[in-house]
Amino acid sequence: MLDINGISKTFNPGTVNEKTALDGLELHLQDGDFVTVIGGNGAGKSTMLNAIAGVWPVDEGTIVVDGINVTRLAEHRRASYLGRVFQDPMTGTAASMQIEENMALAARRGMRRTLRRGISNKERDFYKEQLKVLELGLEERLTAKVGLLSGGQRQALTLLMATLKKPKLLLLDEHTAALDPKTAAKVLEATDRIVERDHLTTIMITHNMKDAIAHGNRLVMMDAGRIIYDVSGQEKKKLTVSDLLRKFEEVSGGEFANDRMILS
Repeated sequence: MLDINGISKTFNPGTVNEKTALDGLELHLQDGDFVTVIGGNGAGKSTMLNAIAGVWPVDEGTIVVDGINVTRLAEHRRASYLGRVFQDPMTGTAASMQIEENMALAARRGMRRTLRRGISNKERDFYKEQLKVLELGLEERLTAKVGLLSGGQRQALTLLMATLKKPKLLLLDEHTAALDPKTAAKVLEATDRIVERDHLTTIMITHNMKDAIAHGNRLVMMDAGRIIYDVSGQEKKKLTVSDLLRKFEEVSGGEFANDRMILS
């Protein structure tokens, strides 16, 4: 479902601020893979997601989604293949619009989007069924303004909107990092349910090592723009945080430099 072949990206080349963010990165995902990604600050995690999404062009290499080479496609052209949820719960929804209006815009993605025709009862019934998977009671608040929801509720709604059209690839960029632990756990539970239900191929960046181990069928660790550790199946299930720290030191030759991740 995803083939990343030797992609590289250097920012500010030829200047004192030159920074190689991706260095010949290789990553291959099968249909339905749920991959969690960890790494220290500056490892290239978010840069990788931005490369997949087409936020800026890569310097070399190719990105193929479900057999389609998207390497040179503009960001808006790739949007029909991807769903993405960012760290900030406020960025994925329109605060001044109702829950059902936000969902209607997501459902009409790829079409000429307007609410001029209104929302039919059939659409409302569909939105209610979709909202039930979040287990937050939002299916009974369709006409509530999204700006009145909590951060966790908005992030869960954003997740649902990003997956409403069943994207070929779901990108989660630390989507629970801004939430308190209890709310983050609820959003992760909803993530697991949606990904499993719709068999979505997913990449989830997280700063929480326990979450990286507990969720998904595969875990990759990044450092200096490369993948330095890739584990799946039973081997992944047996991992501990201590195992990951030790593995990082083994393969990178240095200590893990991300206090927030270690403390989590």
